[in-house]
Amino acid sequence: MAHIIGMEVMDVRFPTSRELDGSDAMNQDPDYSAAYVVLKADTGPDGYGLAFTIGRGNDVQAAAISALESHVVGKRVPRTAAELAKLSSDLIGDSQFRWLGPEKGVAHMAIGAVVNAAWDLAARHADRPLWRFLAEMTPEEIAGLVDYRYLSDALTEQEAIDILKAAQPGRAERTERLLRHGYRAYTTSPGWLGYSDSKLVRLSEQAVADGFEMIKLKVGGDVEDDVRRMKLARETVGPAIRIAVDANQRWDVTTAIQWMNQLAPYDPYWIEEPTSPDDVLGHAAIAKALQPIKVATGEHVQNRVVFKQMLQAGSLSVLQLDAARVGGVNENVAILLLAAKFGVPVCPHAGGVGLCEMVRHLSMFDYVSVSGSDVDRSIEWVDHLHEHFTDPAIVRDGRYVAPTAPGFSSRMHDATLRRFLFPDGPEWTES
Repeated sequence: MAHIIGMEVMDVRFPTSRELDGSDAMNQDPDYSAAYVVLKADTGPDGYGLAFTIGRGNDVQAAAISALESHVVGKRVPRTAAELAKLSSDLIGDSQFRWLGPEKGVAHMAIGAVVNAAWDLAARHADRPLWRFLAEMTPEEIAGLVDYRYLSDALTEQEAIDILKAAQPGRAERTERLLRHGYRAYTTSPGWLGYSDSKLVRLSEQAVADGFEMIKLKVGGDVEDDVRRMKLARETVGPAIRIAVDANQRWDVTTAIQWMNQLAPYDPYWIEEPTSPDDVLGHAAIAKALQPIKVATGEHVQNRVVFKQMLQAGSLSVLQLDAARVGGVNENVAILLLAAKFGVPVCPHAGGVGLCEMVRHLSMFDYVSVSGSDVDRSIEWVDHLHEHFTDPAIVRDGRYVAPTAPGFSSRMHDATLRRFLFPDGPEWTES
């Protein structure tokens, strides 16, 4: 029986601010970063996970992950749903560490990184890509991964089992369809706020040529500038391509409504993160005022409880879970089940460092075993930093290729870790 004999945590940062990749109205100069964790096994493959940040503070995130070492080192490599459920429960149940949240922020993201590394470890030992490893579990096993505390007024374990059983017919066919055709993507690559108009046009034209059916623009810096850029994008891609817009929490409620009314003539498909990610009622007011423009949010929603409230309040019509924001795979299973219960499509947040690599597994699991649907669903695609991963996300003809390599696709190349280690790697000492 394999055991976890060590945990290594690294502060890895990429200087994306130099080209303004990732720039938006709230985050003008991000350096995409990963607090990266390796669970070392005495036999067989190791497990890999990360928490995504945008630069300063990544050392704080790494320190929080390191504080969890005693919960995993010396334990058996998890192989079953029950073992993975217990690991998640034990980490979240550490009362002293929990005090730093509870179940939110740096502490909770640290738990998510370790839980995700444990899932990567388990899937690698099972020789399965995570989406298939998870999808091939029984409804009872999948439902048993979820902590229903605080959820039972909206979702019970029996309701979860019923949702999963209802999706069982056609699972094999959906799996084969994913392997043949992949999963729909949309691209944010043309729309960073720091890009020139000519770069916006060039990348928008390229996105359409590459088969994407939706692009996304960052907004929220200046309303006249946003109207000009939105008009330019619409003229470039034509009426058939969806254009989503993303304010990255820039506005209060009234400003969001007024600003979006000025963009409405150019047919925005959704407005993403129009206000504080914690403002359940504010999102509900925006959603009501802006119909039929959809409200999408979730990349900074801190846990399953806030997602539950947003679904109950009608605060969102597109749910954007994130692979590295909440408490890992287990909590994201809960969020997928909540979305299925309320009939809301899931279009995950990606980009960043490793988020495209990881979140594709969650969407593909959702399609096979939870919602059974790909209608109005797509995964965000940002085309940078994939070359640093051993199992990089690939998009062809506007669709994510289904991963077949074992694990959660979260392992970085050793050369990348050496080069971008902060602050001592060559990328930071020689530039």
